[in-house]
Amino acid sequence: MKELQDLITISREYGNDKRFVIAGGGNTSYKNADKLWVKASGSALSSISEDGFAILDRNKLDQMAKKQYSADTNQREAEVKNDLADACITKDRRPSVETSLHNAIDGAFVVHLHPTSVNALMCSQHAREELARLFGDRALYIPYTDPGFVLFKAVESGIQDYQARFGKQPEFVFLQNHGIFVGADDIETIRQRYRDVQAILAQAIPELEDADLAPSPLAKKILPALRMLLSGEAISTAPLKVLHCTRNAYVDYFTQDAAHFQKIARPFSPDIIVYCKSNYIYIQDWDAKTLLSQLQSHCAAFEQEFGYAVKVILVKGLGMIAVGDNFAQCRIVTDVFMDMMKIAYGAQAFGGEHPMTQAQIDFIDHWEVEQYRRKQSQTASFGRVENLTFIITGAAQGFGAGIAECLLQQGANVVVADINAQQGEQTVAALNQSLKSNRSIFVQTDVSSMDSLAHLMDQTVCAFGGVDVYLNNAGVIKAGGIEEMTPEHFEFVTKINYNAYFYGVKQVTPILKLQAKYAPRRYFDIIQINSKSGLRGSKANFAYAGGKFGGIGLTQSFALELAPYRIKVNSICPGNFYDGPLWSDPEKGLFVQYLNAGKVPGAKTVEDVKAFYLAQSPMNKGCAPADVVKAIYYVIEQTCETGQALPISGGQVMLN
Repeated sequence: MKELQDLITISREYGNDKRFVIAGGGNTSYKNADKLWVKASGSALSSISEDGFAILDRNKLDQMAKKQYSADTNQREAEVKNDLADACITKDRRPSVETSLHNAIDGAFVVHLHPTSVNALMCSQHAREELARLFGDRALYIPYTDPGFVLFKAVESGIQDYQARFGKQPEFVFLQNHGIFVGADDIETIRQRYRDVQAILAQAIPELEDADLAPSPLAKKILPALRMLLSGEAISTAPLKVLHCTRNAYVDYFTQDAAHFQKIARPFSPDIIVYCKSNYIYIQDWDAKTLLSQLQSHCAAFEQEFGYAVKVILVKGLGMIAVGDNFAQCRIVTDVFMDMMKIAYGAQAFGGEHPMTQAQIDFIDHWEVEQYRRKQSQTASFGRVENLTFIITGAAQGFGAGIAECLLQQGANVVVADINAQQGEQTVAALNQSLKSNRSIFVQTDVSSMDSLAHLMDQTVCAFGGVDVYLNNAGVIKAGGIEEMTPEHFEFVTKINYNAYFYGVKQVTPILKLQAKYAPRRYFDIIQINSKSGLRGSKANFAYAGGKFGGIGLTQSFALELAPYRIKVNSICPGNFYDGPLWSDPEKGLFVQYLNAGKVPGAKTVEDVKAFYLAQSPMNKGCAPADVVKAIYYVIEQTCETGQALPISGGQVMLN
């Protein structure tokens, strides 16, 4: 059906644009004479398909509009929910609570969104007057009304009054502290009307630059400890909280003093309450020595006073900290609260911000529909490394990318650290396509640079709140015998394979120690992806083998030093990953290098070299990332082994 395809098209179009939709909000519909298709609760406009729409009988919806419901709020909403369920033809899909609005508004297509610019106007003190000035008789204004059937009746009455006054249907229905409805008989008219709204408001609303600012140097000293404190004294296998810290011009503006914070101290719309709750922590005056204790006491007092854990913490000079049970929750909290700040800033052009009243907040907070939405937004996941944050160096491709993929599928958050920016961004984009509540990010990193590694730690801590496992995987190889190897190549291989292991450990150790201090029942890990060549010499490959041998020496020494802090340090020594680019690249791969270096006697082709190496393993196979990840699980789950070099080589190398 063409109309349904048009509905899907325009739903996805706006659903993927954060100027219009955040956190899966908004809803869309199409109706003919008999039926109405409306977004089902729990569906996201950004990816909606035909199965994401509930189908309702319009005759029954019309009967609901004429029905007298109970005066008791709870009973009325229960009756309406039951009647909506009865009108629903698709019994497995719960229709949007705003279904009756979609049925009442003129036009075959109706698109309800919460654009930031619209809410800057509708969450302002002079919303009614400014709407009339900007849009004249094109728009209908609806004062704030609690969502549900009473809002439907208010809009229905408003449309009737509007028609009596102007002799036409309004092009736009603006709802105070809620958003906008636009109806039309075709989606191009919908688009044009939204373009008009955006263009008109853009002339009136000031904006700040919202690009991220450099993290505060304090982030690494505060966020990892705060994450442990907020996660509680759970057993070591319980999922940790995730923290996400953002700092930009909006955050700096609203955290500069208490007066500015008051502009965002109360929510403006139902979505903010659903995802961020209605109370937030703000700290203006602090010093580095006492900030953590201030945060600890504020969070404890907050939970005691309000009965729920804090979602948003604002600290002047540090940023906005979102707290969630997983990364997806943190991202939603960040997006929604950032939108709230933009709304508050824009509202200054229309007489200042207009937050919801306490009675309005209480209604939303306890409304069954919003309780349902909260449950829908909480993705349950039970991965083996759920919510653990891994840094994996050299993970843009090959072995590192394969390890990242395996860990992500088991609930980890992963930082792909690599010098290759183009490949790294592509890898992360591909990895994130199949994820639910967790995420991977890319941070361009030169592991031979202490400054670059410090930047990596800053970005990791701000993205996820801390580091649980540092996986030193980056490595290079230049095969060649004594006569062929140049000092420059030897130094390059050694710097990446040996020196950089130390550099990374030096940068991550303060974070791990801090976490251990505030989580006395948890262990943290440093893992070097070494090689079978770190256990046994390698002909015409001494630069690589020497660095790997040295790496195991570092592992054993680091393990002795860090054991008192419950930081385990181990090496995993894989066999050859023949399918990865390190071996199979047709120009630079090891098969080609070893052939040219004469490492395999009698070999005349790449296939000869490959057959030779396969024969070295009793299992007659190479090592894959999934094999190494099983060893990683063992290393991080056990608590009595450190300083070990664990071979995963198919028996090619056996320990004495």
